[in-house]
Amino acid sequence: MKLTKLVLLAAVLSVRSAAADPDAVISLPKLVVIATPIIEENALTPLAGQFTVITQQQIADLNAQDLQAALRETPGVVVTHYDPVGSFGGGEGGAVFIRGMGASRPGAEIQLAIDGIANFNSLWTHPLLDMLSVDIAQSIDVYKGAQPVLYGNMAFGVVDVTTKRQADPGFTTSLQTAYGSYSTFVEVAEQGGKVGDFDYYLLQSFRSSDGARPHSAGELQDFFGRIGYTLNSNWEAHVIYNRTNNWADDPGPSPDLVPPSQVYNNGRFDDDDFLAVATLENHYGNAEGYVKAYWNRGTLNWVNEFDTTTHLNDEDTLTKYVNYGVKTRETFKPWTGAELMGGVDVDYISGRYNESLAGALTVFPDETWRMVSPYASLSQRWNLDRDVYLQPSAGFRYLDHDIFANEFAPQAGLVLGVKDTEFHASYARGINYPGIFVDAFPPGNNLGHSLHPETLDHYELGASQQFGKLAKLDLTLFYDGGHDRIVLTYPPFPPVWTNINSFQTEGLETTLTITPVENLAFFGGVTALNANPSDLPYAPQWSASAGATYRFLQRFHLSVDSQYVGSENALTRARDINAVNTSRISAFFLVNAKLSCDFAVPSWRIHGQIFVSGQNLTNAHYQQQPGYPMPGINGMGGVRLSF
Repeated sequence: MKLTKLVLLAAVLSVRSAAADPDAVISLPKLVVIATPIIEENALTPLAGQFTVITQQQIADLNAQDLQAALRETPGVVVTHYDPVGSFGGGEGGAVFIRGMGASRPGAEIQLAIDGIANFNSLWTHPLLDMLSVDIAQSIDVYKGAQPVLYGNMAFGVVDVTTKRQADPGFTTSLQTAYGSYSTFVEVAEQGGKVGDFDYYLLQSFRSSDGARPHSAGELQDFFGRIGYTLNSNWEAHVIYNRTNNWADDPGPSPDLVPPSQVYNNGRFDDDDFLAVATLENHYGNAEGYVKAYWNRGTLNWVNEFDTTTHLNDEDTLTKYVNYGVKTRETFKPWTGAELMGGVDVDYISGRYNESLAGALTVFPDETWRMVSPYASLSQRWNLDRDVYLQPSAGFRYLDHDIFANEFAPQAGLVLGVKDTEFHASYARGINYPGIFVDAFPPGNNLGHSLHPETLDHYELGASQQFGKLAKLDLTLFYDGGHDRIVLTYPPFPPVWTNINSFQTEGLETTLTITPVENLAFFGGVTALNANPSDLPYAPQWSASAGATYRFLQRFHLSVDSQYVGSENALTRARDINAVNTSRISAFFLVNAKLSCDFAVPSWRIHGQIFVSGQNLTNAHYQQQPGYPMPGINGMGGVRLSF
């Protein structure tokens, strides 16, 4: 709680300074007139791959209390949840799936990152959502296709959180509290400052909820700090530190929905994560880049698991992990229209676990793996006419792993712009190495080191059309072909890890943003997806989202969002050659809204906002996991002060 006290002390000092000196200059948060609903925009990488940007304004309009809620209506993304607060286990109890990717457990194909640094449990290769608090996000970038050059291993899809900083001179402070259904409580305190060449940002947040059902409680805590210093006109350095401490309970299937033999809860999932990143950046006229050194450690404790043999909650799995390394990147502009990027990543992952099952103890000792991956790309823009340009690009990453075979991951793209129309095409080969879990589970000599990494061939073809300031339309066709999927085969016993399975997904995604007047904006997005095998979990054939934001009477702000998810297979497609997902959940349609009112206290130079929000306003009955009913209509109210 030391960081909390520092934030609150800085807030008090800022207010006292303003009250004592009426001429004091204090930078106050700017009031946003209007923001597009759901997402900020779709953009292109230097290699012509499309990604979606979500800013803190969209997060606020959605009243998102965690990463799932912030991404729940991003086209092409499907989320799952057990509890109002807290993600259980990184699987169906709190997960993000991107166009059918992200279902494998253990292991994962989607990289979750903070400022470009992958943040995950390295033993099980679990990207745990609660490690990425939405409170620290200045913006969130969602990459829906393979990104080998920019992100390397485990990047069939990527969710990257860009953290907050104090960019303008002066001081800003904000305090927020909210209370809602199921005794859900929210508290967030932030304080930032910039004086001369020095800047800092401190944040502390706390969330708790009793949950909508028995055994569905959860708690999230986050402590974040950033300290930066501008060395000269070309160089700056900063350090960020983020600690999350979270837990969530599994309520188990409802007795109203499943047979009595299936009614049990699966204990508590507790994760505690520390991440520190030190960055040295350079900015020149024709070059910019960075060196990042990072260190990440944490614990993942799954306690009181249900034992299918004893039918008791007497199983515990306790995991510890440490990740560290250095990432470098430099981007040059050697001649007109050219952009040459190069870098190298050196990453170490390690982990161990203890499992207690019916009194028997299994211990897996520490293992440490290393990977070195240099990469480079080149893009060239040619202006063919005043309103026409062509930009081809190509790049690669070479992955040198100390356990598995080395891999080469190419990437290429092409962009053609004609006035307000832009066409793009791209290809990328994603690489996903086995995690330490292939040594840790199951016990015995399972030939894990003979595995090949999983690969994904991602193809994308799209177009965007800008209609002045009125509207923007995006259309994207995509195809993903996955190979060498890692599974357990049996017999013989014990099971053996092997590469055998493959999968394909293909589809179409379109989004439309319309801003007819300054204070009104609409958004709609649709994703059509065809998956093979057809039981690929959380890959609905159709999903859609729509929303609107409207500012009226100067101080009132209304945001409405809705979501449709078609019927889909559920449950994790386990790394088991015989696994088949037979459970399906029905389609559902949800409507949510948030109404806020701005106010000010001029004598104290305080801006404030009071809000009420409602979730599932149509009281839809739906499930994201068979047997787990989701909350009906529920609400929250709160206040935010900024000074």
